[in-house]
Amino acid sequence: MRTHHIGYVLAFAIAALLALGIQAEPEKRNNKFNVLFIAVDDLRPELGCYGVDYVKTPNIDSLARGSIVFRQHFVSVPTCGSSRYALLTGRSPMISGVKGGQNNALYGGPTALKQKQQPGAQSMPELFRRSGYHTVLIGKISHTPDGKVYAYNGKGDGRSELPNAWDEYATPYGPWKRGWGTFFAYADGKHREDGGGHRDLLQFTVGKDADLPDGLMADAAVAKLKELKKQNKPFFMGLGLYKPHLPFVAPKQDRDAVAEWDVPPPVFREGMASKYVNKNSGEFYQYTMPWEASRPLGLEDAQEARRAYLACVRYIDRQIGKILVALAVEGLADNTVVVLWGDHGFFLGEGAQWGKHTPLEDALHTPLIIRAPGVAPGDSLALASTVDIYPTLLDLCKPIFTKTAHPLDGFSLMPILNGQQTSVRQVALSTWGNAISYRMQSLRFIFEDKGGEKANMELYDMRDKAKSYTNIAEQQPDLLRGVLEQVDVWEDAVRARLKEREREQ
Repeated sequence: MRTHHIGYVLAFAIAALLALGIQAEPEKRNNKFNVLFIAVDDLRPELGCYGVDYVKTPNIDSLARGSIVFRQHFVSVPTCGSSRYALLTGRSPMISGVKGGQNNALYGGPTALKQKQQPGAQSMPELFRRSGYHTVLIGKISHTPDGKVYAYNGKGDGRSELPNAWDEYATPYGPWKRGWGTFFAYADGKHREDGGGHRDLLQFTVGKDADLPDGLMADAAVAKLKELKKQNKPFFMGLGLYKPHLPFVAPKQDRDAVAEWDVPPPVFREGMASKYVNKNSGEFYQYTMPWEASRPLGLEDAQEARRAYLACVRYIDRQIGKILVALAVEGLADNTVVVLWGDHGFFLGEGAQWGKHTPLEDALHTPLIIRAPGVAPGDSLALASTVDIYPTLLDLCKPIFTKTAHPLDGFSLMPILNGQQTSVRQVALSTWGNAISYRMQSLRFIFEDKGGEKANMELYDMRDKAKSYTNIAEQQPDLLRGVLEQVDVWEDAVRARLKEREREQ
């Protein structure tokens, strides 16, 4: 790989820290478009529109045909709360300090958002609300399943996880009665946290979509779009779908359909020789499996789990289809930006791993699909990071209010959307605890920061999926040396800009 010119990398680093989107003149800011933001928990880019022919996702594929599909999008942190913190605040984990493991970062500790309104917006939906948008929350956009601060067991004060962000909290609870109940739901109002010991890994018994929470949320979103059509103001709807997050629960029809799919076994089933593997995922292995569980799972059991995950994806695809149809029927499609985003990836047996919580590729690579009025559809191989979404929506919608509580750390993807550029960044940064993970166009470099020294360095060639689970750092010392030069320059620029920020304050 060619080493980039130091001046270019330095400019890139500073631009990444300063980027607030391409700021238009004030008179051009006019709340141009509505926003339908769809977040899907644990969604891998294992979709038809991402070239995976054994997965049948006709509704997401239909959305993709009218959108820009970012094939190399990577989240900032491979866990729900911290990934969404980066999305909603537009802040890099290297700047905010929310580097993973802080699932309650949005509502606990020093990184929690202040309940009192600040001079600048603390979150993306707050900025749109202060611009005059009607903001609606259905499901999981921040960390909790309904945007209200409660623990898994139902304890909490119910305050807003995103202060001053939402005009409406419209998540339907059905028989599950509360947010975390809907998130960990089984059929008939049962859920993982109800004290009944419900821990089955998978369940496919119900007949109707609305017998489960995601179906209820899709119906609620359809009804809400009808109401929003009548309002004389733009809207920002955040719709956060739960599946395919564990446990794997969906209608029986989805399990039956996926049983006919020719799903291949996991790539590279043997364990990875990596410091960063998540081979004993507490999240995954806490569930009761319909077979005698081994670690790693045997091939037959692994295939059963993979199909269960994909059945949940099929279920979610249908819910997305209902909402997109409603958007068109209500005459809103031509004036609405639609974003489909996966909050992090999920290992399904690759490298003998299950779940997320690792700085390796499959836990960080997720779909990002953006459909916007006037934007020609197509595929992009440009690197994109979750922190790029906030400034991109500012550029697309031109909301009237633009002041943010912190500078946004991402690049606007607008130059790619309008065809002016083919890329806006040369690296996508992710973190997990002390690990820092850099994704370049064809390489992933991971290391731990040990008092300013780089330890446990690993390098992966991402051009060949079958070979991308093998650390090549020792076999390719010249390549590693070039990557280190890039990273050192980037980090020096970050430190310099942070000191400059401190002086400005």
